[in-house]
Amino acid sequence: PSPGVRRAEGKMAAPVSGVSPVLEPGAAPYGNFPNYSRFHPPEGRVSLLPGGLLRSLFPAAARPLLGLDVGCNSGELSVALYRHLLGLQESEGSLDQPAAGKDLNLLCCDIDPVLIERAQQCSPFPASISFANLDIMDSSAREPFLSSYLGRFGRSTFDIGFCMSVTMWIHLNHGDNGLMEFLSFLSSLCKYLLIEPQPWKCYRAAARRLRKLGRNDFDHFRSLAINGDMAERITQILTKDCAMELVCCFGSTSWDRSLLLFKSNGSNYEGRESSEQEQ
Repeated sequence: PSPGVRRAEGKMAAPVSGVSPVLEPGAAPYGNFPNYSRFHPPEGRVSLLPGGLLRSLFPAAARPLLGLDVGCNSGELSVALYRHLLGLQESEGSLDQPAAGKDLNLLCCDIDPVLIERAQQCSPFPASISFANLDIMDSSAREPFLSSYLGRFGRSTFDIGFCMSVTMWIHLNHGDNGLMEFLSFLSSLCKYLLIEPQPWKCYRAAARRLRKLGRNDFDHFRSLAINGDMAERITQILTKDCAMELVCCFGSTSWDRSLLLFKSNGSNYEGRESSEQEQ
């Protein structure tokens, strides 16, 4: 399959006795590491977000709110975000909180079918968190799939999108144009967008790991003109080219990733909304 989205880079766990060996470090050039949450626990991100974020962003919006998590890996962070945003305790699942889906429905996608299967099997909120195998860079696949999901709610856009440590993998595998197209697409589809960009040092580390395994370098790595301070560059793209505004930076994780919240103020998103209301 063509490269899609992934959530990770970092060291991998050593194989466990009696379990299929995990990928060697660097052997997942799209970031589809099977044990990512062991190295960057979800708490490191969600603890930076205020608990009442959804209430403050959507004080009067109709419920349920709709969220899109792109590059969800095996779902641990998706579930942690869902619990945190709705104020649910770690021990609570859909049986304890049957009304959770009335507040927020979350669609989570990743290119790796094995990771998605694991997420589906482990989800404590199967009625309100959907996990789907999808290459977000394949427009012929994403358009009908996302439209179908949104159509179930009579909607054509998401209220909030999450893009957590995914931009580097899009950028390395699809180049500068691919990154810009990806950000443009998300900005047209989501009223708010929470992005955690990987810094440039992670690009160099990912390329180094690939070379260490004797594999070819990422096709686009040496030709990327968008480089340097990636949080700043992505902010520039979203604010100058995608009609979004930076609402807030929620600080940085312990592994040096910024959490940036953007809001759409442009014609793309509003055009979708107005056509939706006319139907």
